[in-house]
Amino acid sequence: MQRLLLTILALFATFSLHGAQPRRVELTVDGVARTALVFAPPQDSEPAPLVFGWHGHGGSAQNAARSFRIHELWPQAIVIYADGLPTAGRTDPEGKKRGWQQKADDLGGRDLKFFDSLIAFAKKEYAVDSKRIYSTGHSNGSAFTYLLWGSRPDVFAAIGSSAGGFRPLYAGKPIPALHVAGEKDEIVPFTAQSFCMSAMRRINGCAAEPKPWGETKGALLYPSEKGTPFVSYIHGGGHLFPSEAPEMFVRFFKEHSK
Repeated sequence: MQRLLLTILALFATFSLHGAQPRRVELTVDGVARTALVFAPPQDSEPAPLVFGWHGHGGSAQNAARSFRIHELWPQAIVIYADGLPTAGRTDPEGKKRGWQQKADDLGGRDLKFFDSLIAFAKKEYAVDSKRIYSTGHSNGSAFTYLLWGSRPDVFAAIGSSAGGFRPLYAGKPIPALHVAGEKDEIVPFTAQSFCMSAMRRINGCAAEPKPWGETKGALLYPSEKGTPFVSYIHGGGHLFPSEAPEMFVRFFKEHSK
């Protein structure tokens, strides 16, 4: 009990440095306790955007909040960082670390059900703008974002991905999307991510020729007459979440609503 109390106090001390006060939420899904951190603006009459941030394999809601920083960059939004459960993966075959299901029929739909519970919770507890719901994640969390897009295609206004990909079988309908990839990625090969980016451009009906997007060098916008553009940002690093990514995701999400 003392260790748990110290952990909770340390968590709140970490975020209080940035003036943020996270709400720790526990939901029971199929008899299993699932946890998340929720950052929300003061309640007022205006419905707020809702953003989900999914950590990579072996991560947590706490370190996702630290690295994604969506709640700091967009304090007007409700931001939910969730904790995965022990899940077998490429780098963790025994499944000792936290992660997310990768296919729609994996693990009895465990994490899709968790998402459904989280979004129901958010709509009950806060004033959510249903036209401005977004999802982003890194690595395994990126793959889960793509899975959510395919499995819950009518929920999101836009999605963001870092160092992940999707299975064409689980592709959804056209949606504004931003993908961040490292040319030297040793976990999710750049060739596989390039295939996913090409697939997204086809699905979104994007133009063949891109144009610069924003002030970040290397960020390219592929316009779409469907209103579902695709932005790619390719950096020279490996399997990492670059420090410039959070501002890019927030800017992209702000540009798109349903």
